[in-house]
Amino acid sequence: MRGEVSLEKYQGKTGGWLRADGPQSDIVISSRVRLARNIKDIPFSLGASEEDLKQVVELFQQAFPKSMYLANADFLELKEISELDQLFLAERHLISHELSRSQHGCVAIGDKEMVGIMINEEDHLRLQVMVSGLQPLPAWQILDRIDDELAHNLEYAVSPRWGYLTACPTNVGTGMRASVMLHLPALVLTEQIKKMPKAIAQLGLAIRGFYGEGTSSLGDFFQISNQITLGQKEEEIVDNIEKIVSQIVEHERKAEQILFKRNPLKIKDRIHRAYGVLLNARLISSNEAMNLLSSLRLGIRMKILEGIGFDVLNELIIIIQPAHIQKWAGKILNEEERDAVRADIIRRKIAN
Repeated sequence: MRGEVSLEKYQGKTGGWLRADGPQSDIVISSRVRLARNIKDIPFSLGASEEDLKQVVELFQQAFPKSMYLANADFLELKEISELDQLFLAERHLISHELSRSQHGCVAIGDKEMVGIMINEEDHLRLQVMVSGLQPLPAWQILDRIDDELAHNLEYAVSPRWGYLTACPTNVGTGMRASVMLHLPALVLTEQIKKMPKAIAQLGLAIRGFYGEGTSSLGDFFQISNQITLGQKEEEIVDNIEKIVSQIVEHERKAEQILFKRNPLKIKDRIHRAYGVLLNARLISSNEAMNLLSSLRLGIRMKILEGIGFDVLNELIIIIQPAHIQKWAGKILNEEERDAVRADIIRRKIAN
């Protein structure tokens, strides 16, 4: 296990999954594959004793340095870091808010933040790999190798009939959740997005907000994920989600064309107005910034504006959130102070 870890090393950097160098990355921000795993003969986290949870941590600490992918991972016990630092990790999609409430919650952060493992959340282990663009299969292939490496040193709870045993019945089977984060402003503006939840559900998928389950859409960002894992092979799950997301991407591109044909002046005004506000605002809230950045991103995609990379826009959607703002400033800020720092960060990033 590595020594004490400072989160300062993550400031000023963005995860590899935000680099916008993957397929369809102008619309698809990232692909993530997650596995739920539990250790044999230890009760699930919600019913576990303090000693049980400590044992999970100890077993994982013994196992993860033996993994090629995790040997240089940072290991953090959440009780040892501040609430602000916990929120910082949640904003980077490295932990869930549920993990913060766990008495013995921990996280291991691997290669360029593309590999992460939560310990003692709903399940003993939640393994995830995130990559840029639409490539759930490569994400799964990396995660499969990590899972195999850990399985050599940890005995998972597995049923010959049901597969991997998990705290939530919808995860029983493969224990896999594959998800893709998309930016869909054209479908929102043409109101075609309203039809999507029902259509997606019929295909065995779910559409969720920016932070996943139980969250709303923010800045026209949505997550599409599978709902059931029982009775399906892992390759089938990732193949299905890739095919369906590819269709959604095509619908988004067609919706762009509809918007432009319907009223080109109106869409240009929306995009340039957003750029003007972002470039000149001295106070801006998280929600307003996300909505304006959505219009700016659409403008870059439609080549109405140029000179700003999708990697910069991806970075901004992470670093303008409250904990990042306060880490940037080096102190706790009130709402107006955060709005002022946020406006300053955005001006610097898009002006350059």
